[in-house]
Amino acid sequence: MIYDAIIIGAGPAGMSAALYLLRDGKKVLILEKETIGGSIASTPLIENYPGVKAVSGSELTDIMFDQIDELGVEFELEKVTNINVLEDDIKEVITEDNKYLGKVLIIASGSAYRTLNLPNEDKLIGHGIHFCVACDGAFYKGKDVAIVGGGNSAVINAYSMSKIAKKVYILQKMDKLTCEKDLINKIESTDNVEIMYNVDVLEYLGDDELTGLSIKVDGKKKKLKVDGVFLNIGLIPQNKFAYDVIDLDERDYVISTNTETKVPGLYVIGDSRTKKYSQVTIATADGTIAALNAIEYLNG
Repeated sequence: MIYDAIIIGAGPAGMSAALYLLRDGKKVLILEKETIGGSIASTPLIENYPGVKAVSGSELTDIMFDQIDELGVEFELEKVTNINVLEDDIKEVITEDNKYLGKVLIIASGSAYRTLNLPNEDKLIGHGIHFCVACDGAFYKGKDVAIVGGGNSAVINAYSMSKIAKKVYILQKMDKLTCEKDLINKIESTDNVEIMYNVDVLEYLGDDELTGLSIKVDGKKKKLKVDGVFLNIGLIPQNKFAYDVIDLDERDYVISTNTETKVPGLYVIGDSRTKKYSQVTIATADGTIAALNAIEYLNG
């Protein structure tokens, strides 16, 4: 079987592309290695999505998936390991278990959480080190936690944790927060949140369970006793399977300005491609643009 379009990734970008393709009567397969919704699904609160005053990432992406599911999308939970371009520009997508063919390929594989690459980090992930407040925040009710980062995700997560934790520390490497101004105003007026600037995290304390952090603040070392830490320091693109087919920049993002690539019928969207900003609205816009480009390509 040759699909009209194969989409790698079931985040907002991929599902938006699927929506437009399905409404045009195309046969669409989505391949996703982990979970529906991508990284945004773990966001506890979204307040900047037009038409929705406040919603969790999981609620929003569940609605997106229900919409394309009703339109007949095919979905497989498989990890893509390689892609090839065959004769007549047919795209071959190879997973750990299968091979799939499509006339169009849309890469929406997104990004994975960035870590600090400190000793003992891998061992303590899930044992005091976390990424997703919506998933794991409840474990720290009445306890002290640290949020590493100062962007939108970090501050939103800190605010969510402030409602259940005893104390929340925001550890920001820079001398200011980089989130939206409204979020700064909200977090600065939250009594049990302490923002610490110019912080370097030096070491995770604890053997089998996290007991705290060794940090440097304005050049001075100190220990910070916390029960848990949530890392919100950015994302790493998941594009390794595309190395041999399309051009990547020095950070492994696919080089693209309008979702198109150098390969006809191969598009890249969302957090997989080079762009200045990463927002859910930009991801859905990318999906729309790529789908319309793909429909034009398929219809000749």
